[in-house]
Amino acid sequence: MFRRKQKEEAVASVSGAETPAADVSPEAIAAGEDSTSPAISASPAEVQSAPEAVPAPPAGDAEAITGGKSSSTSSRARGNRVQKVGIVSSDKMQNTVTVRVDRLVLHRKYRRYVRRTSKFMAHDELGSTIGDRVRIVETRPLSAHKRWRVVEIVQKAAK
Repeated sequence: MFRRKQKEEAVASVSGAETPAADVSPEAIAAGEDSTSPAISASPAEVQSAPEAVPAPPAGDAEAITGGKSSSTSSRARGNRVQKVGIVSSDKMQNTVTVRVDRLVLHRKYRRYVRRTSKFMAHDELGSTIGDRVRIVETRPLSAHKRWRVVEIVQKAAK
C-alpha cells in the first residue's frame, strides 16, 4: 500500500493537483508514514524532459562510425575473447600444440580443493615447445578440434 500511495502522489503532483498533507489515509498511518514529511513530487519539466538529440553521421561513412578504424581491425567489434594460461603438453603436430590448463575447484562433499585439468588444441605460429607456459585465446573453429590460438609465450620451458 505504501508504494501505491507514493505513485498516486507522484501522478497527482505531475498533473498539477497537489494532495494536502492533512489528507492522510489510515493505511499510511498504520504503515508508519509521517504526515509531516514532504510528499515526493517532481516538476513536470523534470518528468517530461527528453535527452538531447545527437546528430547521426552520414550514411555510408564507416570511418565516422568506427572512429577512424576500419571494422576488420576494430577490437571492440569482436568483444572480449576468453583467454586462458596453460602449459604446452604436446607439440608433435604441425602448427598445433596441446595446452593443459589446470584450475582448482572446491569439492562439494569434502570441501577440499581438487585440481581439474582441461586440454585444448591451439594453433601455434610462435613455435612453442613442451613445457612452455602460453596464453591462448578463443577463436573461430580452425579444424575439427582447434578453437584456440596461441597469443604469447609467457614463460619458456627450463632446459
